[in-house]
Amino acid sequence: MAKKWVYLFDEVEQAEQHAASIHSDVRGLLGGKGANLAEMTRINIPVPPGFTITTQACNAYLSSKEIFPKNMWEQVIEALRSVEAASGKNFGDPKNPLLVSCRSGAKFSMPGMMDTVLNIGLNDQTVQKMIALTGDERFVFDAYRRLIQMFGNVVIGIPDEVFERKISEARMKAGVKTDAQLTADHWKSLTDEFKTIFKHHTNQTFPTDPYTQLEMAIQAVFKSWDGKRAVDYRNAAGISHDLGTAVTIMTMVFGNMGDDSATGVAMTRNSSTGENCIEGDYLTNAQGEDVVAGIRLTKDISELKTEMPETYTKFENIARRMEEHYREMQDIEFTIEKNKLWILQTRDGKRTAQSAVRIAVEMVEQGLITREQAVMRITPEQVDFFLHPQFDLHAKAAAKAKGDFLAYGLNVSPGSACGMVAFDADLAETWAKEEGKDVIMVRPETRPDDVHGMLASKGILTSRGGRTSHAALVARQFGKPAVVGVSAMDIDMNKRQMTIKKEIIKEGDWISIDGTFGEVYAGKLKTTVPNIKDSWLITLLDWADGFRSLGVWTNADYPSDAKRARSYGAEGIGLCRTEHMFFEAKRLPYLHKMIMADLPIERQEALDALLPFQREDFAGLFRAMDGLPVITRLIDPPLHEFLPNHEDLVNDLTDLKIRLRDADTLETVDTLLMQIKNKNRILKQVEKLRETNPMLGMRGVRLGIQIPELTTMQVRAIFEAACMVAKEGIEVHPEIMIPLTSHVNELKVQREILEKEARKVMEEQHIEIDYKFGTMIEIPRAALTADELAQYAEFFSFGTNDLTQTTFGISRDDAESGFLMKYLSAGILAKNPFATIDRDGVGELMDIAVRKGRSVRPDLECGICGEHGGDPESIRICHELGLTYVSCSPFRVPVARLAAAHAALLDRETN
Repeated sequence: MAKKWVYLFDEVEQAEQHAASIHSDVRGLLGGKGANLAEMTRINIPVPPGFTITTQACNAYLSSKEIFPKNMWEQVIEALRSVEAASGKNFGDPKNPLLVSCRSGAKFSMPGMMDTVLNIGLNDQTVQKMIALTGDERFVFDAYRRLIQMFGNVVIGIPDEVFERKISEARMKAGVKTDAQLTADHWKSLTDEFKTIFKHHTNQTFPTDPYTQLEMAIQAVFKSWDGKRAVDYRNAAGISHDLGTAVTIMTMVFGNMGDDSATGVAMTRNSSTGENCIEGDYLTNAQGEDVVAGIRLTKDISELKTEMPETYTKFENIARRMEEHYREMQDIEFTIEKNKLWILQTRDGKRTAQSAVRIAVEMVEQGLITREQAVMRITPEQVDFFLHPQFDLHAKAAAKAKGDFLAYGLNVSPGSACGMVAFDADLAETWAKEEGKDVIMVRPETRPDDVHGMLASKGILTSRGGRTSHAALVARQFGKPAVVGVSAMDIDMNKRQMTIKKEIIKEGDWISIDGTFGEVYAGKLKTTVPNIKDSWLITLLDWADGFRSLGVWTNADYPSDAKRARSYGAEGIGLCRTEHMFFEAKRLPYLHKMIMADLPIERQEALDALLPFQREDFAGLFRAMDGLPVITRLIDPPLHEFLPNHEDLVNDLTDLKIRLRDADTLETVDTLLMQIKNKNRILKQVEKLRETNPMLGMRGVRLGIQIPELTTMQVRAIFEAACMVAKEGIEVHPEIMIPLTSHVNELKVQREILEKEARKVMEEQHIEIDYKFGTMIEIPRAALTADELAQYAEFFSFGTNDLTQTTFGISRDDAESGFLMKYLSAGILAKNPFATIDRDGVGELMDIAVRKGRSVRPDLECGICGEHGGDPESIRICHELGLTYVSCSPFRVPVARLAAAHAALLDRETN
């Protein structure tokens, strides 16, 4: 039996059986368009007769040097005979011609990415009969010139501008503004000119045989699957390249046959707001492309109710039937030919994030879908949209048209921001706080001592760095839009300017950045701010919480972060980074004093001065998280990160020595000598602390063992704060996390010292606090010996940023700005391991750690506090590994809530 390549619209049951036999679905076999046309035919929606050539035929054609698969063309001819019988017309018959369209239709919607040819079957003979049948010479020659134009562009590759130029010249010569005002004679003349253009570009006459037209059109649609724009679109949308496109052949119906004809596109609900009302556009006496091409000013669909009331009522009823059938908002293309309504296409409607959420919730309330289905329909990216300002789409398009688009970088923190360029943190803070300016802080890369400027800025832009660079982490933590790793950007700190594509942007100039898409623009773009308090989103996330088993905690260093995260649904703090607290202006001098101390007593004096600050910090967090756990990570970075940069110090010393040489007063000499002495002292300590590989050096638990009084001070501050707040009637659950443990003895020694201090504080305060000690799993050895660590740890927290670095043996910042991007583009790595957990390597280590740890301590709390905690795919892995919670930045909490629900529901489907 010959393989079936072609299915009539009324053969949907056979197509379903074929699809099942190849472990696919009807959409995979017939494409979205073909599947929907077949389904509409089954439920008696008025669809013009037609048939679909399968995606399998496309793949066979492309893989066999562009030759139709065996028997395909014969099946096309056979299907045409059925269409002729249904329509009462004959293809290629000059007495009663059947005209057809040839359209692409992949499994997943790819609007405008592949090709379409309309009015196939017209030639000099059928044109005359069409004129006799319709009595409308203008309509027929308009249709004929469209065929030649579309065929020439789509099938042959003649630039469309060549044809459009002729139409523009005809309008100018006729003294009219729109195509609709051109007469039959104009279109007749243009048809002859289009034939001349066709022959000029091909050295052949336009094919008049309808079967040749159809054959060449089908080939063109097949080939368009591998066209550049289609490939680029699939790359961007994550659509597989091996699906192929189906080809739909449909009887032509015409909306340009007079004032009783029309064509349009409508949504069954408002695509911007989600309101349950039909929205759309249409044109009287026009063809479909006139509506979408902007050739004529369209009418609102509501006007059709007055212009053609009976037809509008039919359309309204069909729209409701289709939405109830598909249980989804529909985007419908329709044509009215001589008061007869035809539906040409339907698909799930594109919509904004706000609209998507409202529609999902209201469809549950209407009984169309379940809560589970509603939750699964909303993507984490749509929830993320609610949390960040976005550029107005029209503003972006206008900026690109104007040439204001500058460069792409890594889209590390979503949202959009406009501001004046400031090249250092101090200036950014001054401009923002003292002068009320909107600022974008631009740096080659950021350091911890840039945080104040980052907090003051509307957005962050760097020329170096990766997805887990300092800039990226802080930006996500505080919900700041950020674009990093813009290699095309050259920053000249001396001239206080940057250059992108030969365009010089000076400090104080306005720029706009889009952290959602990694885009940089010159000038100021208009933004819109979505509303997180939208009742439909709150309802949806409440439903999501009922399905997930994975807890969602937050990374928060300040009470304001904690309050925001809790308002977004966070169930605890999974990571409080104590080092961030040290950078505030009143504290940094004491930290410097501690680092620079030569004597133990000097160091202790500095720590004693820091204690009240730390205590108040923790008290604020405990108050904000009343009744919920708060995990505090003891100081982790190497101490040199808290001191000025070595290169900056050397440059400052050089500058001071030059100024000393030129000093002309004794007072100036004394001042400069004092400054040089101080800088030399700092430089000496920086060089003393400097390490070849600080990421694997004196940090984390090693620092706590080396300087026990530092971490002891932190534990005292935590427990003094917990006791103080508990006495206020607030429920506290402090959990102390010891970072970078690699050997059980490190954890044993450090816990003994710290727990002794904790007990001491509780005895002093005469109160008992529920607490836990645990460790971060950031080193492969820690994961492999997790059963030993679990003897001294009541919880594990996976620091997946460092665990990824140590597993792969690469520096994240260097890799993301270097070879890692090539690895990804070349397919050496399928995904960026710093964006999504490496399931086979890092994920395997996590699995080992969880299993070994719980073999010793069955109730071991296991979570993740790296930035992977906000990545939906990584959250799925955490669910599968049986983690207790994921912890992410406050602005990712709603996203994580939904992603955790998705993971649980998908798990339920597969089990």
